[in-house]
Amino acid sequence: MSRPPAMPEATGAGGAAPRDAAARGSRRAKHRGASADTRFEKVLDTLRARVRGIEFAEGLPGAAEGAAARTDVLHQLDDYVLPRVRRPDTPLLIAVAGSTGAGKSTLVNSLVGEQVTTTGVRRPTTNSPVLACNPADVDWFSEAQFLPALPRVRQQGLAMPGKDGMLVLAPSECMPEGVALLDTPDVDSAVSAHHEFAAKFLDAADLWVFVTTSRRYADARVWEFLQVARDRDTSLAVVLSRVPKRGRRELVDHFGAMLEANGLGGAARFTIPETDQIAGERFTSTTVDHVRDYLADVAGDLARRDRVSRRTFIGVIDSFRSRVPELAKQVEVQVEVGRTLESAVRSAFDSAVADIDTALRDGSLLRGNLLARWHDIAASGELARTMRLRGKRKDKAAEAAAPRVHGLQQAVRDGLEALILAAAERARDEVADSWETVPGGADLVTRAGGRGPVGDLAGRTRDTIAEWQARVGELIAADGATKRSVARFLTFDKEAFTLVLIVELLGYGAVEANGTAPSGPAPQRLLKGLFGAESLRSIGALAHDDLRRRIGVLLLAERTRYTDTLAAVKLPDEDDAVQLYQATYNLEIAR
Repeated sequence: MSRPPAMPEATGAGGAAPRDAAARGSRRAKHRGASADTRFEKVLDTLRARVRGIEFAEGLPGAAEGAAARTDVLHQLDDYVLPRVRRPDTPLLIAVAGSTGAGKSTLVNSLVGEQVTTTGVRRPTTNSPVLACNPADVDWFSEAQFLPALPRVRQQGLAMPGKDGMLVLAPSECMPEGVALLDTPDVDSAVSAHHEFAAKFLDAADLWVFVTTSRRYADARVWEFLQVARDRDTSLAVVLSRVPKRGRRELVDHFGAMLEANGLGGAARFTIPETDQIAGERFTSTTVDHVRDYLADVAGDLARRDRVSRRTFIGVIDSFRSRVPELAKQVEVQVEVGRTLESAVRSAFDSAVADIDTALRDGSLLRGNLLARWHDIAASGELARTMRLRGKRKDKAAEAAAPRVHGLQQAVRDGLEALILAAAERARDEVADSWETVPGGADLVTRAGGRGPVGDLAGRTRDTIAEWQARVGELIAADGATKRSVARFLTFDKEAFTLVLIVELLGYGAVEANGTAPSGPAPQRLLKGLFGAESLRSIGALAHDDLRRRIGVLLLAERTRYTDTLAAVKLPDEDDAVQLYQATYNLEIAR
C-alpha cells in the first residue's frame, strides 16, 4: 500500500509510509493506560450476554427478523467492538468490498504491490476472502480474538485460493505494519451465503473501500451495503471502476448525485477507467495511484488513522442505540405472539371446564337415555324396594333390579364420558383455530398432536368416572349419619345409594324445576329419611368437588400438550426485552 516512488516519504519494496517507533510506542502505552478502565468493557460484555441469551421461536412472527438482528449485533460485538476495546492497538483493517466483476482483487493486488489474491475467472464470487498484512501483524489475525468462529489458513508462497468459508492470511512485506487489507466476497453474489459472509467482514472493518462498476452502481444490493455504512457512520471510500471514456462525466456525476441523495456525500470518491492494462493480476501504470495515495495517508498518519478508526468505532456504538432496541422490539413481537397463543389455550380449556360445570348444574346430562332409564327404574319401585327391604327379600329384589341398575349406571358413565370428551374436543378445536390464525401457528398445532385426541383419552375418562363412582360410594359408607339412618336394616346397599345420589348430583333438581322431569319419585325423595339434610349436603359437596377435580386432571393433560409445545419452541419473555433496553441504557451511560 505504497505512495508513488516520487513521493519522498515512500520507502522499501512496497513504498510503505514509515512509522516513527517512538510515536508507535507512545501510542501503545497510551492505549494500555486507557484499557485499565474496564468499566466500558464490562458494560459491553453484559450487552453481549443479554443479546446472546435471546432465543426466538422459529417460524413465528418476529423470529427471522429477530434472529438476523441478534446475529448482526453479536457479530459486530465479537468481531469488531470487543477486540478493539480489549486491544486498542489492533491493526487497522481496510475491507475492499463491492460488486461482482468490479476488480476488487486486482485493486487489492495493486495496492499491496504484489499478488496476494487471485482474480477474474479463477475467483468468481469466491467465499474465501484474503487478508494481506505485514508479517509482524499476522499473528494477531491468526488469534481467536479476530473473527473467532472463522477457520483460516496461512498463505505459503504464491497466492493460493482458500476453501469455501475460510479466511486466507497473506503476509506481505509490502504492507505497512499495523494495517491490513481484506479482499472480501462479492456483496451481490448469486450465492446468498457469500454476500452474508461479505457483510460479516465489513462489520469487522475500520474502513470500507467499496468498489462498484459503471454498469452495477445503481443495483439495489450495492445501496443496501452503502446505506449500512451511512447508518453506522462508517469511514468509507467509494471506487467507481470500469468507467468508459465516452459518457464518463455523466456517469461520475450521476453516481455522485446518488451518493449525495443517500447521505454519503462525504465519502472519499475515486474512479478507475475501463482498461486492459493489467499485468500479473495488477493494474499497470498509475491507474490506482489516487486510491493508493489516499490509503497511504490514512496508514501513515497516526492522527488520521485514529480519526478513521475512531469514527467507525463511535459509529458502531451509536448504531446500537437503534439496533439493540430494534432487537428488543422483535423480542416483544414474539412475547405478544406467546401471549396470544397462551391466551387461546387458557380460554379454550377454561371454557371447557365452565361448560362441564354448567352441564352438571342444569341437568343437561339428564336427558334422553339416562333420564329414561332413571324413570324406568324409579317408577317401577324396584330401586326403592332394593334400598329398604331386609334380608333375603332384599337380595331377591336387588337381583331382579340388577339389570336396570347396571343399565342406569352405564348410562351415567356414558353421559359423563360424552360430556367430557365433547368439551375436550371443542377446546382442542378452539386452540387449533386460534393458533392457525398466527403465521406459523399451524406447525405448532401439528407439533401438539393435531386436532384429534392424543393418547387414550376416552379410556382414561371411563376409568376416571368409574373411580369417581366408587369414591361416592365410599363417602356414603363412611358417613356416620347414613350408618345410623340405615341401622334398622340388616344390609346396606351402597351401590343403590350411590346411584340415587349421583342422579341427584347430576342436576335432577334443575330438571324438575324446569318441569321437564317425568312423573315418578325424585332421587331426593328416595333418599329422604335416610340422610339428614346436613349430611346429604356434605356428601354431595364432597362428591361434586371430587368429580370436578378428576375432570380437571383429564383436561389438564390435554391442555399440557399445548403448553408443553409452547415451552419447547422457547419463546422469549418480557424480561428479555427489558434487559436489552437496560443494557442499551447502561452502554449510553458508560460511553
